[in-house]
Amino acid sequence: MNGYDRVAVVTGADSGIGKAAAVALAGRGFNVGITFRSDEEGARGTVAEVEAAGRRAAVRRHDLTDPEAASAAVDELADELGGLGVLVNNAGTGSMRPLVDMDYGEWREVLSVDLDGAFLCSRRAARRMIERGQGGRIVNVTSVHEEHPRVGAGPYCAAKGGLKMLARVLALELSQYGITVNTVAPGEIATPMTGQHERPPEADSRPGYPLARPGHAKEVGAAIAFLAGPESSYVTGASLFVDGGLGLMGPQAAGALDSPKWREG
Repeated sequence: MNGYDRVAVVTGADSGIGKAAAVALAGRGFNVGITFRSDEEGARGTVAEVEAAGRRAAVRRHDLTDPEAASAAVDELADELGGLGVLVNNAGTGSMRPLVDMDYGEWREVLSVDLDGAFLCSRRAARRMIERGQGGRIVNVTSVHEEHPRVGAGPYCAAKGGLKMLARVLALELSQYGITVNTVAPGEIATPMTGQHERPPEADSRPGYPLARPGHAKEVGAAIAFLAGPESSYVTGASLFVDGGLGLMGPQAAGALDSPKWREG
């Protein structure tokens, strides 16, 4: 099944994983709709890279703190680019505060951006794909924390776990229409969200990780492009971990190790 529109919408594509996914999809022949919350310059940079790959790009501001209004960007981008075959729910935010010290507004903001926004964007995309009748792909970018907890990141972990289950329910419900739904679960990636601002990952800088470095956004972008492409036509409801083996160690503990002695058994 590969008849779906060669148009992808990637949320939060102004930097990091979203930008890498947009560029990877352009390299696979997709026109790309790009959303951003505040970094319009970054979004324009992504546009330039998509266009350098010979594909069309369109941009919308997309503030998921008001997810119902923001989700309209999916339809606007699809209309401008002439269809929609792939949605990548990448936009996200986090927090670093113990749950007992967190007020409800902070909790709700993270859930609104990371989970509510993905639901509303997925609903719009799925309706278009069903009406078109040619199938499609939805990819949710979660985290190793869709599975593993982290101190100080309660709403983020709850949202990413919910995003995994959202993908799995949608995978069941949309399968009859030839639409697959999966998640990509990154570990620590060298992006602005982790305070590394697109720096190349430093080799051997994470002694507690099996692959002892952060990941590169392009490595996650390639996994997203795979799940968006025809090669993944028999993959749905799955979580693809792109974490350098971090989940095997337990992310909370692995980040605290300052020695590779665990390798000695």
